[in-house]
Amino acid sequence: MSFVDDEGIWVEVKHSKTKSSQYSGRPALFLDRDGTIIEHVPYLHRPEQVALLPGAAETIGLANKLAIPVILVTNQSGIGRDYYNWDDFSNVQNNIYTKLQQTGAWIDVILACPFHIEASGRFKQLNHPYRKPNPGMLFRAKELLSLDLKNSWIVGDSAIDISAGKSAGCLGGAHVLTGNTGEEAKIEKIKSSDLERYKVISINSIKDLPSCIPLFR
Repeated sequence: MSFVDDEGIWVEVKHSKTKSSQYSGRPALFLDRDGTIIEHVPYLHRPEQVALLPGAAETIGLANKLAIPVILVTNQSGIGRDYYNWDDFSNVQNNIYTKLQQTGAWIDVILACPFHIEASGRFKQLNHPYRKPNPGMLFRAKELLSLDLKNSWIVGDSAIDISAGKSAGCLGGAHVLTGNTGEEAKIEKIKSSDLERYKVISINSIKDLPSCIPLFR
């Protein structure tokens, strides 16, 4: 089954019990994938290379128990560049999901954007609205589940993740140090640009998240 919509975006309501009525008006936990919940592998497309980062399943599981919708938002330019295809992406995602399910955790919605300036064909675009740091995937999730974006948080290892949360009007972004390196200066710039409205924190990894943001309180 394909979850690619007419715009070329992967949109999958992954968990069988996820319903818009269940999460209507609730803030969400938006998660980047590579370097945030799994170990970073450049252009990951082989399921056997998937390794959950320590604390990822526990943090996601706690969000599930607290009825916090968990939304995965991931740029996938490797598809646009023809390095791999949607079937490869799906196989990787299914392995991630299986590993989470083994601990009782789950992701509610998966969104993936293949657009990039160096992509080919229909996926070649300079500034697609769904590609982070643009907020299109977060807005799409809001439409799917009637989410409260203004109190939502995004977690990622890159400045583009944190910028996407800011552009979407989220309450805050948590920068984890488990993936991209050398992002600190960019993160500090985002942090200082809107101290009153958008909260930005830096944490060692996703396992530290529950004690650091108000979603879990």
